[in-house]
Amino acid sequence: MKKLNKKACLAIHGGSKSIRIRFAPYRSLGAEEVQAARKVVQSGQLSRYLGCWDPDFYGGPHVQSFERKWAKYFKVKHAIAVNSWTSGLVAALGAIGLEPGDEVIVSPWTMCASATAILHWNAIPVFADIDRETFCIDPKQVEKNITPYTKAILAVDIAGQSADMERLMPLAKKHKLKVICDTAQAPAAKIRGKYAGTLADIGGFSLNYHKHIHTGEGGVAVTNDDDLAEKMRLIRNHAEAVVKEKGTKSLVNMIGHNFRLGEIEAAIGIEQLKKLNKLVAGRQKIARQLDSGLGTLPGLQIPKIRDGCTHVYYVYGMQLDTFGLKVSREKIHAALVAEGVPALACGYQNLHLLPLYQEKIAYGSKGFPWSSDICRREVSYAKGICPVAEDLHDRSFLGLGICSHSFLERQVAEIIKAFHKVWKNMDSLR
Repeated sequence: MKKLNKKACLAIHGGSKSIRIRFAPYRSLGAEEVQAARKVVQSGQLSRYLGCWDPDFYGGPHVQSFERKWAKYFKVKHAIAVNSWTSGLVAALGAIGLEPGDEVIVSPWTMCASATAILHWNAIPVFADIDRETFCIDPKQVEKNITPYTKAILAVDIAGQSADMERLMPLAKKHKLKVICDTAQAPAAKIRGKYAGTLADIGGFSLNYHKHIHTGEGGVAVTNDDDLAEKMRLIRNHAEAVVKEKGTKSLVNMIGHNFRLGEIEAAIGIEQLKKLNKLVAGRQKIARQLDSGLGTLPGLQIPKIRDGCTHVYYVYGMQLDTFGLKVSREKIHAALVAEGVPALACGYQNLHLLPLYQEKIAYGSKGFPWSSDICRREVSYAKGICPVAEDLHDRSFLGLGICSHSFLERQVAEIIKAFHKVWKNMDSLR
């Protein structure tokens, strides 16, 4: 019997593991954040919000300073800090004046909050398919889904690259729709020199722990519209208790919440924002190394960037030609994981296929809002309505979470070596 060459043989088949080094978790926090948080604790003012019409309605000094600095960095008039970007989405959708039964077109290829924030206002999510190259919502599919009941488009800048705002904004203007940009995964990405998230009526960013920069939990909405900004601030902080004394005339969606970011998180956010350029540049450097090392592998498509755009690589999103390779993604994924490749994901969730939408059960047990009179047509969430997103999830997408670890250059080289080993032994997986 021929002796097994453990070094050449895939680890999944009993060979030696390619990568034996440990990958440290991605860490953007340092001594500066510790010192900033300590000062807030020592001050005794962990929050200074009041849920009534008062100068402190807008929060404490660190919150307001953080908002000013964020607005200056992203070159917008207003930045509104919230305790999560999920909260930010709820506030943004309320601010645009959603009525119960209004439809909002959204990508299925995103975190669930992008769509459940629509349901929060008893509006109806309508899922439009994504572009196969960028994984962002496809403007052509958006247009196909516009009805007389459509109120807004919620674009998602998934994985680190902006949606096609140069086509979405004129489309929205044509149909008199609002556009909200979920830029949770793409802080500092650019479209022809302008920041992703700032071209929409409202954009916003996530500050939770596995993003480029973070405050533990948190988010920031941005807008150049004075009215929308003030409505978001009201929804953030108990609007219904404030509108009378403030003199707010429109009561539409003035149901408030406690979406307030604390002073500690804001102080950390100020320090994190200072690092954003450097941290993004680090992710882009890793991506360039991966591009160079993986770009020649047959049957593997590395990330594509739209002309005039930059990518900040929250996820390094690849595609497998499983038909050409004659190997399933699951086998390739298992082989790469066995070799020690970290933070590697098959697919991404398709929201329209979640039980919530398949059963149309949200508020209570009777199918509200879909079963009520406010839902003015039958909206389908059947498998097949978003074939590109479904195919990517079921068969071809392979993502490397660049924001999961603090990858060193030599570690990226080890990952590339592991990919080449699997490709060299592809026959053994067939």
